[in-house]
Order: sequence, then structure tokens, then C-alpha cells
Amino acid sequence: MPDGPLSLPARLHLLAWDSAGREATGAPHLHHLVRAGALTELARRGLLADDDGIATPADPDAHTGDPVLDGLLELVGESFPHRWRTWVTLRARVTLDAVREQLVAEGFLRAERKRVLGVFPSVDHTLRRTAAAQALREEVRHILTGPVPASRVPARDAAVAVLAAAAGLRALPPAGERAGLRTRVEELTDRAGDASPALSRVVRELRTAVGASVPPVPVPAGG
Repeated sequence: MPDGPLSLPARLHLLAWDSAGREATGAPHLHHLVRAGALTELARRGLLADDDGIATPADPDAHTGDPVLDGLLELVGESFPHRWRTWVTLRARVTLDAVREQLVAEGFLRAERKRVLGVFPSVDHTLRRTAAAQALREEVRHILTGPVPASRVPARDAAVAVLAAAAGLRALPPAGERAGLRTRVEELTDRAGDASPALSRVVRELRTAVGASVPPVPVPAGG
């Protein structure tokens, strides 16, 4: 996965699109996943610090130049202190909407405005750069199942794979290829947070929070 201009939340959003260009808009946890990606990105950059489990701006005047990340930094700085897990869900759609706008501006998505029932304004998004999304999915699958030791996977890529796995996105390998996936995810989680013990704790807490937001799979009647 190239360490290009796309941030963690932007990459995670692209992973929510399937090969037919359909977005997982029905997944109620998508905004939580994208928010967890933004929190992880800010923690990795040292802009959000862990203060006894509380997400705290390290420098109130710091900026990244990325409107998604800067918007979240501002929100955290102006709000009552909260734990990382709380920030995964609190006003998370704000971050999701900002990521979509960013991906539209950068040509990955197309925004199509419409009116529901002829009255209420709404926006549909379609995937424009299908090849880029497909390449990203293949990279994540390779990270989760491939032979490269977790210690050699770039930490940023490991974080993307770990959060995607926690959310159960389509980037996950098919069921027949999931042997040992739990162990692999643990190794990648260690890699994603190996810069410091504090970052490791943050990554684990965010991974757990994303997993907790995923709706349970319905059990068929009589099953």
C-alpha cells in the first residue's frame, strides 16, 4: 500500500466500496470506522496524546493541512474531554461527511445531488477510481494473509488492515483464507502501535471500539 496522500480515514472509506462500485452505505458502523481511522492517524502523528485513556490534543495550535484531520482536532480541542472509545462514535458522521467531500475533491468519488420525495435534498456518491479502490483491497488482503512478517509491514498500513478487519469490511479475505487471521491481526496491531506503549494502547482501544460497533450477524430461524 503506497504511503501516498490518502489519510487513514480516506483509505478506510475506499475499502467500503465493492468491485461493482457500490458503497456500504447500509453499514451503520462505517462512520465509526472512518472516525477510528482519523483518531489513529492523529495519534500516530503525535497530535493527539493519550492522557490516562483520554484523547488530548498535544498542541492546541497544531495543524495538519488535512481538513478532515484538522476538523477532528478542533472538535476534540473544543469539547469536554472524552476517552478514545467515546470519540469513535461521538458526532462521527461529521468526519465521514468530511472524508466523502475530500474524496470527491480528489477525484475518487462523484457526488450526485438529488431530492428525496422531490423535497428533501440528498447526495448520492459513486466510485470513480475503481482501480484504485480495488488495488487498495488487494493490498489489505495481502497484508492480512500474505507471507510478509508483520514486523516488515509499514505501521500505517498495518493500522489500516487492523481496523478493516475489526469492521469486517470486504477487504477481509474469503472465509477459506482466514486460518490464523486472529493471530495475524494481533501481530499487525502490535506493529501499528510499536512506536510507543501509549500508541499501542490507543490502537487496541480503537480496534476494540470498531469491533463493538459492528452489528451482530442475524441467526436464521431454526438455525
